[in-house]
Amino acid sequence: MTNIDIPKILELAPSPAYVVDLGRLRHNLAILDEVQLRSGARILMAMKAFSMWSVFPLISQTLKGVCASSPWEAQLGREEFGGEVHSFAAAFKESDVSELLAISDHLVFNSFGQLERFRPLWEKSGVSIGLRVNPEHSEGHTEIYDPCAPKSRLGIPYSEFALRLRSGDEQLDVKGPALSGVEGLHFHTLCEQLFEPLERTARVFEEKFGHLLPQMKWLNLGGGHHITREGYDIDGLVELVKYFREKYDLEVYLEPGEAIAIGTGVLVGEVLDVVHNEIDIAILDVSATCHMPDILEMPYRPGITGGFAPGEKASTYRLAGPSCLAGDVIGDWSFEQPLKVGDRLAFEDMSHYTMVKTTTFNGIRHPHICTWEPETGELQTVRSFGYEDFKQRLS
Repeated sequence: MTNIDIPKILELAPSPAYVVDLGRLRHNLAILDEVQLRSGARILMAMKAFSMWSVFPLISQTLKGVCASSPWEAQLGREEFGGEVHSFAAAFKESDVSELLAISDHLVFNSFGQLERFRPLWEKSGVSIGLRVNPEHSEGHTEIYDPCAPKSRLGIPYSEFALRLRSGDEQLDVKGPALSGVEGLHFHTLCEQLFEPLERTARVFEEKFGHLLPQMKWLNLGGGHHITREGYDIDGLVELVKYFREKYDLEVYLEPGEAIAIGTGVLVGEVLDVVHNEIDIAILDVSATCHMPDILEMPYRPGITGGFAPGEKASTYRLAGPSCLAGDVIGDWSFEQPLKVGDRLAFEDMSHYTMVKTTTFNGIRHPHICTWEPETGELQTVRSFGYEDFKQRLS
């Protein structure tokens, strides 16, 4: 595995900038390819986590397609990635379904109500239709990111299936009209997790929904799988996929987003000013709320190259963004040397759930988007953003 050359990137990159290391990206893809080859799984890229389409030609050499959460994502996947396009949303408008049926291979509904409401649209479309189920088995550590949290709107619980499939003699009519035309089941219950939570969830899923699988053509195990993270049980995943494929004679899909981009990118930022109010505060040209919103939403603390816990080194700072939001605070770190105006910082692991979630709040400049090729030492600025990009989002 390549190590990202942070000093060189800090020297060459504009600021602010997201920089994706193509060597690390290839490393992750090699692991995912191994999983596909050994297990027979078809792995899709979850665009909600990583949609840097300039690197789609590289990713599409390995992965089988994309999963999308909207017509716009699906269209981008169809245009720039190729391969299969799988689409799901918590609910669709009729116009969404019409658009998605024209560009998707799989379309997954989140309720029986939507399945039936749009049956006249999809029934003769040739698109493979699925239902998202909720195993009601929670492995999540942060409720906002836990699809199986109590009262979740995501996925159909087994009680709804039992109600819809119940026939007059109290037996489940698994081949009756309620599931007519449905070819697959989908569950997505994980978030940034290793194999063991998937193994436990799959066991519960099979206990509740396994009797439906013999009539299905495919099973989608969703995302949240940190397959490329150190310590992931690849052998366990391979055996689990093979178990479902062989027992139920169906295709098995995985749709990770983060696993493709883990460890591939940095966000380069620059110190604009240093002020003092009980603590030294370094104001940067990168913003938590605009460029790293998961810091505030999850919340979490990103790594910084050369940054340490507060008080661990000689100089401690609160790092903050330039916006007018009082809470635009990235966190507290210490450094071996005092920070000064113009110093560059590298926030680590900043490819996934960054570019896809940015805003232009306060008219703050969107970071440049760059790639780093370790084999040649070339840093390429793929996209820069100007005033017109900001203006065209408004009216």
